[in-house]
Amino acid sequence: MDGIVTEVAVGVKRGSDELLSGSVLSSPNSNMSNMVVTANGNDNKKFKGEDKMDGAPSRVLHIRKLPGEVTETEVIALGLPFGKVTNILMLKGKNQAFLELATEEAAITMVNYYSAVTPHLRNQPIYIQYSNHKELKTDNTLNQRAQAVLQAVTAVQTANTPLSGTTVSESAVTPAQSPVLRIIIDNMYYPVTLDVLHQIFSKFGAVLKIITFTKNNQFQALLQYGDPVNAQQAKLALDGQNIYNACCTLRIDFSKLVNLNVKYNNDKSRDYTRPDLPSGDGQPALDPAIAAAFAKETSLLAVPGALSPLAIPNAAAAAAAAAAGRVGMPGVSAGGNTVLLVSNLNEEMVTPQSLFTLFGVYGDVQRVKILYNKKDSALIQMADGNQSQLAMNHLNGQKMYGKIIRVTLSKHQTVQLPREGLDDQGLTKDFGNSPLHRFKKPGSKNFQNIFPPSATLHLSNIPPSVAEEDLRTLFANTGGTVKAFKFFQRDHKMALLQMATVEEAIQALIDLHNYNLGENHHLRVSFSKSTI
Repeated sequence: MDGIVTEVAVGVKRGSDELLSGSVLSSPNSNMSNMVVTANGNDNKKFKGEDKMDGAPSRVLHIRKLPGEVTETEVIALGLPFGKVTNILMLKGKNQAFLELATEEAAITMVNYYSAVTPHLRNQPIYIQYSNHKELKTDNTLNQRAQAVLQAVTAVQTANTPLSGTTVSESAVTPAQSPVLRIIIDNMYYPVTLDVLHQIFSKFGAVLKIITFTKNNQFQALLQYGDPVNAQQAKLALDGQNIYNACCTLRIDFSKLVNLNVKYNNDKSRDYTRPDLPSGDGQPALDPAIAAAFAKETSLLAVPGALSPLAIPNAAAAAAAAAAGRVGMPGVSAGGNTVLLVSNLNEEMVTPQSLFTLFGVYGDVQRVKILYNKKDSALIQMADGNQSQLAMNHLNGQKMYGKIIRVTLSKHQTVQLPREGLDDQGLTKDFGNSPLHRFKKPGSKNFQNIFPPSATLHLSNIPPSVAEEDLRTLFANTGGTVKAFKFFQRDHKMALLQMATVEEAIQALIDLHNYNLGENHHLRVSFSKSTI
């Protein structure tokens, strides 16, 4: 199974060299369930070419240009992501095969997918088209080994457990794991998009579906391959690797799921076999052509500091995502993406300082302007496009001062300061030289501790004289309830403190980050991924 590679190309066509003729079809009473036959070179003499091209879909697919040494398992694996494979006929002497799926719909989905992404087996392109036959009738006594392979693979697909008591020859290794990987990204300083994941994981085989989500305050993804073997290869190669230098570490496991159900094609989820899916929530679906075209141009881009152990060629993954306006890379201009528009603010409570403190968790805020004629909205300028993307991803939809805020990318390139001598009632503030920037120092540990808003807060820089009760009282005075508290065992300068809700924790962070605890100690507050 080594060396199975999938590359993007075009080429599903209906050929004139189909080989299955009526002379080898068995009686109508043939058992069609889980039946596999391999025809050897001599059997091929029985088959005649067919020139009929009716173009009609069929659940039987004709696969051509197979490498000579390819196994039944590899051919079956092509069909597994699309549905149950019910039969296979290998024509070894002709380097061809017929694959029967349980339904015509599954076959149509498979052909549609492989029309955009030409499958490669053992580094050779192969071609898939509809057969002129509506079902594959074969003599199930011809090849017991091939039948065992299909039964084994089918059992793995449905149960996702290694089979006991099924012996299959080594040339037809049965994948014992799921084709679906669960991916967790640690130390996510730079935003990692669905397109970046697709670019990285596509190196190991056809990626069919991706779903991204946040769970336990961590960015996670489920990614489905066309072949469980590709999932295994990707896990071996990528687990523990960093996407970018010193951050965005991949933690990879096999999922218990064997198939992902994707409803929408957008920033959060994508089914590459179903380009017709709606984007949902009014989000425009990403145009894959844009990302693909941009990826070809990446040889022109220098991306200092972004190349990684994953060796994304010329950071093509990040650049493709940048082309879609999703993410800015260091060294790559992110256009107007450094400025955020924040709306639905509580205009009675919000100040430039409170926005600086909250958005400063995700980047170094340069300027804040609360709009004079629309005081429930503000423009926030971050140090770069990565930081604005990160802040938008984590803070859009969160509650601040009792209102759910909306965070989007602004069309403005910069936040203008008021003309000298003009009083704008303190609505605009320049924080460019603030000593409170968390990310000014290259390689700071703060880069590794960026998490979504959570009820649990991480406190640091606590002086020895301050006790648990002092901190509990301090945080309760922000208007929330302190549910739990724990000093770090080895270092009483740090602690975890849990508020009743995420909204309360956001309020406490705004009020108490940089709070003077005495003895020249200013409290540092950030969101934690831990719970107490």
